[in-house]
Amino acid sequence: MDNKKKRLIRDYIYMIIGSLLISIASKNIYDPAGLIIGGVSGISIILRHLFGLPLWLSNTVINIPLFGLGYITKGWKFIARTIFATMLCSLILYLLPDYTLIPADDLFLASVIGAILMGVGCGLVFAASSTTGGTDLMAAIIQTRFKHISIAKLLQFCDGAVVLWGLQLFGVTKACYAIVSVYIFTKLCDSFIDGMHFAKAVTIISNKGEEISQWIMKELERGVTGIDAKGMYTRQGITMLYCVLSPREVTRVKDQVYSMDDKAFFIISDVREVHGEGFINHNED
Repeated sequence: MDNKKKRLIRDYIYMIIGSLLISIASKNIYDPAGLIIGGVSGISIILRHLFGLPLWLSNTVINIPLFGLGYITKGWKFIARTIFATMLCSLILYLLPDYTLIPADDLFLASVIGAILMGVGCGLVFAASSTTGGTDLMAAIIQTRFKHISIAKLLQFCDGAVVLWGLQLFGVTKACYAIVSVYIFTKLCDSFIDGMHFAKAVTIISNKGEEISQWIMKELERGVTGIDAKGMYTRQGITMLYCVLSPREVTRVKDQVYSMDDKAFFIISDVREVHGEGFINHNED
């Protein structure tokens, strides 16, 4: 199986798990507690309390107009995945039993546990280059114009407007807990997405640079860049090695470097995103 098919399978697994977590948080935690954290989930909860509409029905109807706008701005590949994730959420909401996971009067626990499920769920869906529609889709559309702002932060802004609407129906106390939940959810979602693209940049200064680079390229199949440098104390030229590795590869490289040269100078730094072969391909970001 080639890498493209593996990525496609991985993305749909992410969307399935993410949609399940989002649906559980909405129907079995937030709705019983009357917490409006924003998004179509929040709007659906408001409509259910006002008019008795099922969550799955509101989730479906509200998203239909956004699909057209998403197709225009993001393209068919993106909107096809969004339609899949949205319809899956609606189906899961329809099938889930009306069961309260957290006692309705424990607002703090409901806001925290709900935020964890929602944050991880949305993080998985976003990582699959998709959304579950609603304000998720709206945030993704807005980001096409403001690429320097993360989807999670745009989502926080959109959700804030829904929370203010919920304040009028459920009161200040529940609105405050909803704000706490939105904050936790946004931070967790951002961290989850960043963590999936996390890597380590390694700089190695050693007299055995040629041997070390050959080992990295052969054993780990990672590219290495050699940079001409000069020690200002010794005034001698040396080749400084630079490469980007996954976190689990760093220990192997460090052990190997020191087995070759116990006087090597080794620098490790965190990298939030790496685009290129072996990491994020241009058609995945």
